[in-house]
This record gives sequence, C-alpha cells and structure tokens, in this order.
Amino acid sequence: MRIAVDALGGDHAPWEIVSGAIAAARKQTRDEIILVGDEETIRPFASGAPENIRFKAARGAIGMGEDPATALRARPESSVAVAAEAVRRGEAEAFFSAGSTGASVAAALLGIGRLRGCRRPAIATMLPFDKPALLLDAGATISCRPQDLLNFAILGGVFAKRYLRLEGEPRVGLVNVGEEPGKGDDLAKEAHALLEAAEGVRFVGNVEGRDVGSGAADVLVTDGFTGNVVLKTAEGVASEILGMVRDAMTKNVVNKLAAAVLRPSLVAVRDRVDPENYGGSFLLGVRGSVVIGHGNSRARGVENAILGISRAGSGLVEESEAALAAGRRSVEEAS
Repeated sequence: MRIAVDALGGDHAPWEIVSGAIAAARKQTRDEIILVGDEETIRPFASGAPENIRFKAARGAIGMGEDPATALRARPESSVAVAAEAVRRGEAEAFFSAGSTGASVAAALLGIGRLRGCRRPAIATMLPFDKPALLLDAGATISCRPQDLLNFAILGGVFAKRYLRLEGEPRVGLVNVGEEPGKGDDLAKEAHALLEAAEGVRFVGNVEGRDVGSGAADVLVTDGFTGNVVLKTAEGVASEILGMVRDAMTKNVVNKLAAAVLRPSLVAVRDRVDPENYGGSFLLGVRGSVVIGHGNSRARGVENAILGISRAGSGLVEESEAALAAGRRSVEEAS
C-alpha cells in the first residue's frame, strides 16, 4: 500500500510522527510511506530512512483551534489537505494524521468524498478489552438517521472482519438502554428493525452500556454523540482505576512489597488499555483508508496506526461499497 502521513499534524510533530512512520516503513517494507510536509522541516528528522520512505511537499498544518472547513478552503496546501488530495488522485490509498480531528474528517469529505450509499461517515475505534470490540460512530456524525446506523453496522462488519481476522461474520450489537427490541428512542427502535432485516449483518440485538466490554458483540453501533461519550467514559474510568491501583500499591511498605511481585501483571494490564496500541481510529464511509491519530501521539502510536492501515489491507473501499449496496437491497426487498 501507499500511505500518506501528515508529518506536521499533532502535538509532537514532526519528530514523533516521522519517527513512527520510519519504524513502520522498516517493518512493512512492501508499503510506501509518503511523508507530507515542508521537506526542509521534516527531512532532518528522517536521517537513515529506508528506501520506501518518500516526501511530498506541503506548507503548514491546520491548528486545533481553527474552523476545519474554513481553514482547508483557505489553505489547500496544508499538510492534511495535501495528504487527502494524494488519496483522491490515486497517489496513495490511505492517509494518517494526528492533527485536528475536525480537519482530518473535513479533508476526507471535501478532498476524497463519500462511498456511494453512505450519507455520513463514522469514526471507528477499537476498544481494547480481552475480546476487542469496534465502536462506531465515535464522534463524526452526531445526529444520525436509522439508515446511518445500518450503514455503520455494514461498514464496521467489513472492517472488523479484516482487522480482527475473524473467521465468521462479525457479531453486530446496537448500543441501547435495554436488551429488549422495544427499548430506546425512535432512532434506536427504527435502527433495530433495519438491522434485523438486513442480510449480511449478523445482528445480535441491543447491548447495554454495562455489557460493552463483555464480548457480547464484535461491532458496537451507535450515533456519534453516544459513541463519543461511551469512548471517553471508558478511557476516563480505565485511567482512574489504574491511578487508584497505583496509589494503593505505594501506600506503605507492605503494599510496595506486594506491588513488586505484582508489577509485571499490572504493567501488562496498563499496556493492554494503552491507546497507543492501536494508534488511531479509522474514518469509515469515505473513498480511502483514513486514520485519525490522537493529538498527543508518540512514535509508537504512529507506527501502530500505519501498521493498522496495512492490516486492514487494500480493497477496503470496494468491499465496503459492495456491502452497502447489498445491505440496501436486502432492506428494500424486506419492506
């Protein structure tokens, strides 16, 4: 694959971004990594880069506080805009950015465009439980229609099967306030009916918040408002619990001795819930693989995000578009 990397986006750009991209290029030697940015700025950080690293000129990054659409129209030469343009022109199949999330989404929509049959895109985030689950939408589309949630289920199913290497069809659950089909608001009820009727979607019903991490489903579908709250709550609770455990283990001498014994297991738990393991979230529903990294991404997160693009593989757009068309036909026939 050819992957464009916004080398200027993120709190720790360009050093951490370039370092992560080089690490990924060394591991995935068949891929071509395109570092997008002012070459005079980023080349000094790329000394010793392998042959599958190349450069593409751009000028400046979109700031976190800027209005994304306005900034992109005013500065089409910015790094995230040039990375998205590379995908649109076929120079790359994917792009990664750890810069402004809004700018990445806007660049994908304005510069690349949506898949046929997809009204709105979704941010798909991997929740790092013992049995990982894909949550979407995590914030791209706040106000959804029932058909949007069906589309998210289809897109999430195609992606999860590739990324998680599932043998069978992914189990799709609808995040809701109860398990019964009649629970929830009108959006949830109508989406439930569509998901039940759609062929190619292995729908397992509603999933309550307490069961999100239980392995009840491989793909968790909801609107962007709810999904973002679920994601941020899960991250916050995990961080607080780890902090409480750390404080308890260092409270006195006896606890410190016990902590010394338990340290390898506790470090393993901490590492398992580290967002850097996945490095970013996929934006599904656009005509290319787009990964949005955390603003504070370090090299390891950037590396894992790029390797994740390779893991999802080529042909994701074509497979997703075909699945959307098949899902739409099955619902029309059922009605």
